[in-house]
Amino acid sequence: MRPPSRVTEWHDRWERYPHLEHRGSPEARLWIPVIVAFLIQVPPSIFRARVLGTPETTTLLVAGVIIAAIGPLALIAARRYPGPVVAVVSAAASADLIVTSSSWGPPYIALAFALVGAIVRGARLWAWTAVSAAWLATLAIAIGLDLSWQPARIAGITLGILVVLGVGESMRTRRERFEQVGRTLAERRQTEVQAERVRIARELHDVLAHSLSQINVQASVGLHLAEKQPQTAVAALASIKETSKTALDEVRAVLGILRAEGGADVGAPLVPEPDLSRLPGLVASVSSQGVHVALDDRTAAGEAGGAVGAGAAAPVRPSAAVQLAVYRIVQESLTNVVRHSGATSATVTIAEVADTLEVTVRDNGSGAPQLELPRSPDGAHDAARDGTRRDGTVGRGLLGMHERAELLGGTLETRSSPTGFEVLVHIPLGADSDAPAVRASTVPATSAAERAPSP
Repeated sequence: MRPPSRVTEWHDRWERYPHLEHRGSPEARLWIPVIVAFLIQVPPSIFRARVLGTPETTTLLVAGVIIAAIGPLALIAARRYPGPVVAVVSAAASADLIVTSSSWGPPYIALAFALVGAIVRGARLWAWTAVSAAWLATLAIAIGLDLSWQPARIAGITLGILVVLGVGESMRTRRERFEQVGRTLAERRQTEVQAERVRIARELHDVLAHSLSQINVQASVGLHLAEKQPQTAVAALASIKETSKTALDEVRAVLGILRAEGGADVGAPLVPEPDLSRLPGLVASVSSQGVHVALDDRTAAGEAGGAVGAGAAAPVRPSAAVQLAVYRIVQESLTNVVRHSGATSATVTIAEVADTLEVTVRDNGSGAPQLELPRSPDGAHDAARDGTRRDGTVGRGLLGMHERAELLGGTLETRSSPTGFEVLVHIPLGADSDAPAVRASTVPATSAAERAPSP
């Protein structure tokens, strides 16, 4: 098993403990260093002044108490001015070493808080420059005043400064990693939101486009025959009513799925998603609109006995995701045949070639006059791929067909010629997808395309 990467570990820690970098209130994170530094530095300095004070050293020891208090008080402004604060505290620490030259005394802990805070808050140059300059100046003054510091003391202070700087750099790196993980997660969430919007648009387009196309055709027939053949017009109106009712049921089903994914209680019944067994009904509904459509099913299920009824088991080999994608692609292709091609006939061919399901939808119409189809270097139709029309608008149907095929690792090609338009799809038989569009797309068992009677 492959060990998790460092990025994965940081992502997991962020997801489990998003509060790691924000433990405690901002006021607590500000005042705790101030109080701790004050308690460690000031009371011992006062005690030292009282115990060790002599008439000759009282002034210096009192000055030491004041200097000991400067560091903690300066930390109050460390959040807003980390750079200047670390410079002030470094100078105060240097003065404390010079004024109270004895080796006995409390550590100037405020310098550690100031250094770490400045580095973490982005004032690295201030921290390194201020503490280096202060320490070098302290050594120079000590040599000039002949304070006779032991080498061990000098080495200890130097090592302590380096350790504090190292801790600050480590915390800065840790904080930057968390911030980067936060940005990455925010970008991922934004990508997921955008993908969800695209999925909703694709699902609603697939559900409604075919039904609305039928309604448009039936309404046109009804208007045309209202006076001459009123019975036919009445039948067209009845068909419109049935088609619109089923389309409304489909929209409710899709919206119910979306609510279910959000955790809400859903009252709309969910039924099996479309599969290859429902293609004959789809073909029959399109044929009822005046375009003769033939279905040539060369799959194992088709050769064994043709398409099965809507309630029967789906074919074994193609996965459910593949069957749904093929159904939607064929549905959209036939919708385009009715709406745009002016064709009188179309053929839908489905075949299993090795481990791939091949689907071809071919009509005898006028091609694709609403699309410009410039050739890309590999011979593909760029405009057909992105669905761009001559007027600059985007054809969502072709774009959605491409997306469905690519989600399953397949391809979709469109070919236009004076003798017709062809859609050619190749999808691996066992392909599956974790995309929500594949997992959750369920619609009423009988679609509007299959139920609409002939006008």
